[in-house]
Amino acid sequence: MCDYLVRSPRWLQWLYPNRIWSLPNTERIVYLTFDDGPHPEITQFVLEELERYQARATFFCIGQNVDRYPLVYRSIIEAGHGVGNHTQHHLNGWKTSTEKYLSDVEEAQKRIESNWFRPPYGRMTGKQAIALQNRFPEMKIAMWDVLSGDFDRSKNGEWCARQLQQNVKSGSVVVMHDSEKAWDRLRVCLPLILEYFNKQGFRLEKLPGS
Repeated sequence: MCDYLVRSPRWLQWLYPNRIWSLPNTERIVYLTFDDGPHPEITQFVLEELERYQARATFFCIGQNVDRYPLVYRSIIEAGHGVGNHTQHHLNGWKTSTEKYLSDVEEAQKRIESNWFRPPYGRMTGKQAIALQNRFPEMKIAMWDVLSGDFDRSKNGEWCARQLQQNVKSGSVVVMHDSEKAWDRLRVCLPLILEYFNKQGFRLEKLPGS
């Protein structure tokens, strides 16, 4: 058992229709996304694994990590992947004032020029969402329809891979993490799912315009 949902329920997607949960697609395309990087070793591992399958993904980066590892951030872009804003300090919107939250997003945006934003933990208030889109009218708020669970230390990489294999469909937006917390599961899960998607004829793409 786990205390989170691997698949985002329909009622939640209905409740927040202006956030991107998946992308309607008749082709066999999956959108892999990686949160919380960049990280000098883990992000490099992800980039190498993606390159093996000519896969593309979107990396939702924390601004302070971009400051720490600017060359790693640059390598993501140079490899043809997309980037998105994940705030400067990985703030939980439910525990942060709207003014502070927006200021943190703006600070990250100076480093991460992107029209895609993902709230850390998937948590932001309606007021924060409105303020964000008033400040950045072109900004898309990315959520997900399938969560890998690679952050969950009670699971293993094989478990995470099974969840993705069982739940991903054409147009799915998948969340993984290029972070130290997820590393023990990511290092096992990512090669397994890349091989699986390849055999199943899925194409892995970055979010449009990211």
